[in-house]
Amino acid sequence: MEIFKIIEPTLPKVPIIISVPHAGTFIPEDIKSNMNPELSDQLDDTDWYINKLYGFASELGITMITANYSRWVVDLNRNPENQPLYNDGRVITDVVTITDFNGNPIYKDNYIPNSEEVSRRVELYHKPYHEKLDELLQQTKAEFGKVLLFDAHSIRKSVPGIRSEDFPDLILGDNDETSSSSGLIEITIDSLQNKGYGFSYNHPFKGGYITRSFGKPSENIHALQLEMCKTNYMDSSEMTYDETNAERIQVVLKGLFLKLIEAIDKV
Repeated sequence: MEIFKIIEPTLPKVPIIISVPHAGTFIPEDIKSNMNPELSDQLDDTDWYINKLYGFASELGITMITANYSRWVVDLNRNPENQPLYNDGRVITDVVTITDFNGNPIYKDNYIPNSEEVSRRVELYHKPYHEKLDELLQQTKAEFGKVLLFDAHSIRKSVPGIRSEDFPDLILGDNDETSSSSGLIEITIDSLQNKGYGFSYNHPFKGGYITRSFGKPSENIHALQLEMCKTNYMDSSEMTYDETNAERIQVVLKGLFLKLIEAIDKV
């Protein structure tokens, strides 16, 4: 199984890269054999079908990289040194997590991957994705003089382990206005607010490790994270893709990217 898939644009390339780190579902058998089958057969923390939702990107000239491995093998949006993203009491999952978002153990028989196993997975699965993403960003920057990384995610409407209230439909994160230029941030907020979806900015998510590590606006590398509720594009079970829901949110997303494509030339 390849670590990631690159989806090349079908129209002239623009300086935007979409990263989809959590839509992968593959788990090697040596890892899955230690997991609780009731959880590993469902993979509830997966960003189901996000790569499909953003499938229009290639027609806009946007390059997309999407992970093939499950985040329960290794979490590509976590610091490989396990520095926590938040310290507000929510369930914190590590680069190699042992629980789901609600704190339920992923592994059976009290199995916990040791430091050697964690290092092995980081080297095999985490590092290649980040190296390829960096390569894409540097190549695009060299070609255009600037580049925007858009990190695409989804989550269940309700995850009590993270917060007691339901999530807003759309949550934009830019690490407290540090990972992107103010102009691109303003355009993104304007494109997502008041479009029929609840919107929040940097709360309760402000961008994970990918946004925080790659976003360097002073070097003309901008990064934004968009977290969205699965109910935006799935049915009420949050497990099945819903074409009607998806088409509705895609109108908003396409409008956003058209504005970003125009705006990034002026950054």
